[in-house]
Amino acid sequence: MTAAELRIPYLPERIEGLRELAMNLSWRWHRRAWKLFEEIDPPVWADTRYNPIDLLRRTGPARLAECANHPAFLELYEAALRDARQELATADTWFHNRFQLSDDRPVAYFCAEFGVHHSVPIYSGGLGVLAGDHCKSASDLGVPLIAVGLLYSKGYFDQIITLDGWQKDSDATLNPDITPLERVIGRDGSVPLASVTTSGREVRIAAWKLRVGRVPIYLLDTGLEENDPLDRELTSKLYGEGLELRLKQEWILGVGGVRVLRALGIDPGAWHANEGHATFMLIERLRELHAEGLKLEDAIQQVRARSIFTTHTPVPAGHDNFSLELIEDCTGDYWEGLGVNREAFLRLGFNPDTNHGSFHMTAAAIRLSGRVNAVSKRHGQETRYMWRKLWPGRDPSAVPIGEITNGVHLASWMSHAILDLLDGRLGDDWKLRRDDPTMWDQVLDLDDAALWEVHVQLKRLLIGFIREDARRRWRDQWREAVHLVGAGTLLSPQPLTIGFARRFATYKRADLLFRDEERLRRLLTDVRRPVQVIFAGKAHPSDGPAKEVLQRVYSFTREPRFEGRVAFLEDYDLLVAARLVRGVDLWLNVPRPPLEASGTSGMKAALNAVPQLGTLDGWWAEGFDGENGWALPLSEKGADADAADAEALFDVLEGEIVPLYYDRDMRGIPLGWVRKMKQALRVAGSRFTTWRMVGDYCTEYYAPALEGRLDGDDPPTG
Repeated sequence: MTAAELRIPYLPERIEGLRELAMNLSWRWHRRAWKLFEEIDPPVWADTRYNPIDLLRRTGPARLAECANHPAFLELYEAALRDARQELATADTWFHNRFQLSDDRPVAYFCAEFGVHHSVPIYSGGLGVLAGDHCKSASDLGVPLIAVGLLYSKGYFDQIITLDGWQKDSDATLNPDITPLERVIGRDGSVPLASVTTSGREVRIAAWKLRVGRVPIYLLDTGLEENDPLDRELTSKLYGEGLELRLKQEWILGVGGVRVLRALGIDPGAWHANEGHATFMLIERLRELHAEGLKLEDAIQQVRARSIFTTHTPVPAGHDNFSLELIEDCTGDYWEGLGVNREAFLRLGFNPDTNHGSFHMTAAAIRLSGRVNAVSKRHGQETRYMWRKLWPGRDPSAVPIGEITNGVHLASWMSHAILDLLDGRLGDDWKLRRDDPTMWDQVLDLDDAALWEVHVQLKRLLIGFIREDARRRWRDQWREAVHLVGAGTLLSPQPLTIGFARRFATYKRADLLFRDEERLRRLLTDVRRPVQVIFAGKAHPSDGPAKEVLQRVYSFTREPRFEGRVAFLEDYDLLVAARLVRGVDLWLNVPRPPLEASGTSGMKAALNAVPQLGTLDGWWAEGFDGENGWALPLSEKGADADAADAEALFDVLEGEIVPLYYDRDMRGIPLGWVRKMKQALRVAGSRFTTWRMVGDYCTEYYAPALEGRLDGDDPPTG
């Protein structure tokens, strides 16, 4: 039996193509396919949290037979299946029309996590979601791209909030029976495809394939009976505890990933390491070239010519740095395969800013990549300064590190209601004209009442989702009624609703609003102009200070003086994120500058006509134009910066945002607010999608790398 037949054992012959649709995650951003699955059984569709495989497994033969004989359902079925097949079959894509390069040697995109759908919980936050959106847009644009990651059988973690607000971390559940994962079988019929040696043991590696439109994601797995019991757990948990486990996971990703591709007969023409976790992919390719007879210096030049490295954080702690003892234990005498001694191998990971007793993954990736980029203009400035010592004596502005500002996948994050509204105003073919900036100017002519009505509907859907999620958790998990209050069951659709949903790290300052509790109370409980705030997000399991911030935020959900106007949504994932960015009125994003690299959550909100209030950091430093939201003035760095930013935050809320939201015309429409909504949508659609982002990667990096060109070669010397 095929993987599709194992996942979905029974379907009437007339609608057997539902398996095909369910096993490729492109259904997630195709409206016809989504509507098709919803038509089968709307309540079960919602109860499965929009998982078509689970839906089809839970739908009885009688209902499936009814669908197979219903003319309207069959018409929608044929259209959805035709859309999916035509997309996969066509060679008339943006990439081929632009570059006319062969698909024979694709771009290999390595990343430690991928956020494509919440049923496959192998992501922790922004990096993984960005990688998932990158793959989706690569599919849309016809980029010959394959992706490589790890399959975490226990996911990242499921978040449980105790009564006192402390985050408990339990294993997530990845149920293969209800995911579109397909076991990859080698050309010789074997399940293990490759192996690596670590800590003196051979570790065999299998792989699973996840189809994302045209793009396959290969997920590596060591949970095989052939492996030592300890090694079976190496790929079980994303960012598990301890540096030794992290290092071995990166070893498997990089070295094992290259070897798995070779075993499958895939010969990439360009290689993209998305963050330093994938650095060993670059080093394994050095070993391959040495085996062909090249000296290390020549091998480095060849690897650099076809390699791209993207760094995602200016926070030093976000860059992996391993002791030499750990490196030696993990890799053994791997350097002998490079034709060099231990010292020469370790110099690849030397960082001038740290001591000589460690191997720095980002430093190694920069040395071995001919094209290096940050993920926003502001981040580019910080990154060039951060790594200036790799080019001694050079002014930071001349350091050869570029920037490609992140984006988000429009069709995944924009609500169907907004998409339908744009169809009516811009025409059904507007996505084909997405590169035309004048097209997005037409958004400003959307009917005020129509846009506001769509937003009100989305806001009601969010409140309903919050209440149903609380009901489910009350049934399955919670035993104390106080949880229901904290989960947002007292929220209503009328007040100005602010959303904050991010990874909980201290520099993101989720608790900035609570620095003046009395001022916040007055803001939230104003009888005529009330405000409510919804929080969501996870703290890293090892980040105690971030857990304390989360606990502080959660404590305010139980404050009677706030009248139930502060909520925290437990176990943040892609589904919760999608509901929030579509349904709140205002997105809050207040990281401490300059520590935010990009911050894509505000882009997702803006694609749903939700303006942002944020600090001028990350994408907002280049995205804010004065009309699409609000920005806090840059404050002086130092101990009082948070206090100054908190005061400015309240000043903007009280003086500008709340009055504008509640200033209504005779129809009850806040015309000034709707103008902000339109501008937020126009700016995000024209400049901050992964269509634009992946297009930039293709033009600036992928096409030259696929041709093996090193333009302006300027390798690090530090």
